[in-house]
Amino acid sequence: MQCAVCLDIPPNHDGIAAGTLYNDASRKLVLAFKHGRRIALSRTFGPLIVAQLPELEGDWLIVPVPLHWTRLWHRGFNQAALLAQHIASATGKTLLVDGLKRTKRTLPLGGLGRKGRERMLTGAISVSAAKNDVMKDAQVILVDDVLTSGATSEACVNALKKAGASTVIIGCFSRVLDEARDQRKTPQKRETPEV
Repeated sequence: MQCAVCLDIPPNHDGIAAGTLYNDASRKLVLAFKHGRRIALSRTFGPLIVAQLPELEGDWLIVPVPLHWTRLWHRGFNQAALLAQHIASATGKTLLVDGLKRTKRTLPLGGLGRKGRERMLTGAISVSAAKNDVMKDAQVILVDDVLTSGATSEACVNALKKAGASTVIIGCFSRVLDEARDQRKTPQKRETPEV
């Protein structure tokens, strides 16, 4: 099934498997995981994502959304890579931690709308040159912690499909629904996780 937004503007991805919706409770968990360094939460988040994945027949690559090396150095870990490890282990599929790379350092995306995020991510993500051949006709699960505006995942999906991936499903712990975002009475500055 497709949501109304996807029917209106067909996405480049082939589906989303989200463990839960992005709300106050999941936001606190994500912030604790990513900024509070509670990396053990990946053991909770991973199975929730796996439970929402379709049956993965044949060969699949599990590819995390990349961090720029400066953010990885500052944070000390890539939260998407931790989740991808759990998903690969649970499904028996191939983990490709370095499938994508962040070629451009971007400012934190929290607080930016979809258009601002898209502008910030233009040219920021590409398939690693050494992995280009692996992507030809590949089936990929793109892993991230949160799907907010979809700008980051869209940049990743575009890079994967440009390299020849046939199928890209987004696997994330929590997802912001456009309907929920649109129902807010007044715009508020909120702690949207940076990517």
